Amino acid sequence: MSKLLEEFKEYLNRMKQYDHVCTLLYWDMKTAAPKLGQAAHVEAMTHFSSENFALATSEKMGEMLDGLSAQEEFEQLSDTWKFIVKNMKKDFDRDRRIPPELYKTFVQAQAESGNAWEEAKEASDFSLFAPHLQKMIDLTREMTSYTDPDKEIYDALLDQYEEGMDSATIDRLFEELKKELIPFVKAILARERSENRGQSENKAFSRYFDPDAQRKVQDMLLSYIGFRRDAGSVGETEHPFTLNFSSRDVRVTNHYYEHDPLSAIFSAIHEGGHGIFEQNVNPEYDNTRAGSCRYMGLHESQSRFYENILGRNKNFWLPIYDQLCSLLPQFKEIPLEDFYREINHVKNSLIRVNADEVTYCFHIILRYEMEKAILRDHVPVMELPALWNQKMEEYLQITPANDAEGILQDMHWSDGSFGYFPSYLLGSIYDGMFLDTLRQELGDVDALLKEGRIREITQWLNQKIHWYGSTRRPGEVISAVCGREISAEPLIRYFKEKYGEIYGISF
Repeated sequence: MSKLLEEFKEYLNRMKQYDHVCTLLYWDMKTAAPKLGQAAHVEAMTHFSSENFALATSEKMGEMLDGLSAQEEFEQLSDTWKFIVKNMKKDFDRDRRIPPELYKTFVQAQAESGNAWEEAKEASDFSLFAPHLQKMIDLTREMTSYTDPDKEIYDALLDQYEEGMDSATIDRLFEELKKELIPFVKAILARERSENRGQSENKAFSRYFDPDAQRKVQDMLLSYIGFRRDAGSVGETEHPFTLNFSSRDVRVTNHYYEHDPLSAIFSAIHEGGHGIFEQNVNPEYDNTRAGSCRYMGLHESQSRFYENILGRNKNFWLPIYDQLCSLLPQFKEIPLEDFYREINHVKNSLIRVNADEVTYCFHIILRYEMEKAILRDHVPVMELPALWNQKMEEYLQITPANDAEGILQDMHWSDGSFGYFPSYLLGSIYDGMFLDTLRQELGDVDALLKEGRIREITQWLNQKIHWYGSTRRPGEVISAVCGREISAEPLIRYFKEKYGEIYGISF
């Protein structure tokens, strides 16, 4: 190892200490800190994040990256460190353009906005959040003008969350989905009406379910799919999320509703998918630009693969349904066939995270179009709730009764994560492609699940996707795993085959 590389690694380790503190502060803010303690956490997070940003954009960092990028030094690096240096140099050149005071302002505004969102959602009052949202929009515009001065703002933001992706590609994929799924969902709903099911709820799933018992169900599910508790832990928060310090410390959260056990069940599987990804990245990449996975569509593909492709398959539950019934005794009165029908009940619903996997697509398309309206069309903030409700009526034929079940249901815009939402649906599109390849290489997925061999699927995902962390961009992963360009066709085919059988329709 050259002296310069050794010095660079020591510098990165110093930066990691600041990042570790910031991650821990965020975890505590969202899971444990009392309301009156939030301000001190915001102040501390602003300080440590700003210090880390100063290190990341310092002259010293620039000198080391220039030195390691020089041909003679670069050729001596391993492939991993070539990737790290190349990509950190790109990040450095971009971030160095951000004024330090602007970065500090952005970090503080993020934390304050997140707290305001929670308060506004609890009160179902968008006006409490509106000024913070406006500030995040303005700061996002300003930050992006420095980081990507030559790009259209929304394409720049999309690329930050899913490198190599742009709105033209997303428009093509989403229009293909709309063309096929809008009439398909209408056909499903017409069949439901003809059977007098309509949008009626199965009251067996809305009784009281002990939150402590739901926590035990989560533990069972995480263990079953392969989330390692010696390298992970679980917390509670308003909006479930996953974060990681390294592959050896990955944390997931959940929220438990006394009269909606399915929400926590599928959040557990979803966040578990995120967590399994992070736990199985090559540990050599820990604390470097190669570690974790920076591509949100690829990340969401894994959480949604577990939640939907596997978790909503009846065969997933065959080996463990008795365990579920033991932990939540109310399920003893619910036959597995009824459970399967309920978790795949296609209906127009208000809340994204509780939507079935088919109409979920419309929830994401709605948010994608909202973000374009915000950042390209400059729709005023106070007009956004009405636009949201208009699009809910357009795509789902329902209108939220209040802000909490409408525009305030998601936390993403509170921290400036514009461009993140499309990654959820990109993830599902990737899943259709991954499922095709998995079937070719492992055989009948239904048989694997029925026999309780889900860990073989987890191992396949570990080897094909997780191990590489951020070293392969989404397009490269799709090419390596599936051998083709990204297409929505496999996902559409999966929907039509599965739900055509459930609802007895051919389309």
